[in-house]
Amino acid sequence: MNASVGQIETFGLVDGPGIRTVIFLNGCSLRCKFCHNPEMFQMGDLNYSSDDIVKKVLRSKPYFKNGGGVTFSGGEPLLQYDFLVDVCKKLKNLDINIAIDTAGIGLGNYSELLKYIDYVLLDVKGINRDNFLDITSKDSFNKYLEFINELNNSNVKVWIRQVIIPGINDNIEYILNLSKFLKDNIKNIDRVDFLPYHKMALEKYKKLGLKCPYEDIDEMDKDKCNQLYQVFKEDFYK
Repeated sequence: MNASVGQIETFGLVDGPGIRTVIFLNGCSLRCKFCHNPEMFQMGDLNYSSDDIVKKVLRSKPYFKNGGGVTFSGGEPLLQYDFLVDVCKKLKNLDINIAIDTAGIGLGNYSELLKYIDYVLLDVKGINRDNFLDITSKDSFNKYLEFINELNNSNVKVWIRQVIIPGINDNIEYILNLSKFLKDNIKNIDRVDFLPYHKMALEKYKKLGLKCPYEDIDEMDKDKCNQLYQVFKEDFYK
């Protein structure tokens, strides 16, 4: 089974617990306005087999301490579902901790894959149909809820990732609504991270001849982002 892989990063420290090998799979049906990997929009050549990936991951296995392992990111890894099932089954047989970083917008029927996954890093694009559509330019909120439903039927631990963007969702009302949405809809939440919007991907957009939709929005102030996170924590964990 082969996949279109855009990049492989070793010694990743922010894509799940411990030290991780991060496999970035090409292809994404969303066009999030804050996307920092526009070079992975298109699928591209099938350039790695599942056995190739297993070999690369095993080279780093001695460093997988404190819960480390492999994370499949993208792009949207769920769009290469058959490959993902194949490679995750092989890695799980080798006792590798496995995470996927996903927006939950794939091809459906995720129960087979979730058998092999230890962590889902779930990206929050919006907490209702309108702001999901505004951020992604795609009416996929129901598909997102379908993925969440299958995720809730598994025992997979969930890390929530929310990008905070000036003038878009950097306000108390959104933060409290986010807290309610997560409590009402998602089980097994192990961690919630706020990620301040940054503009480090602007050069990528220029090289690709694309305009970044949020090019004119300022980067998120980290202190304000931390303040909003404190508001979130007080409400979410009360």
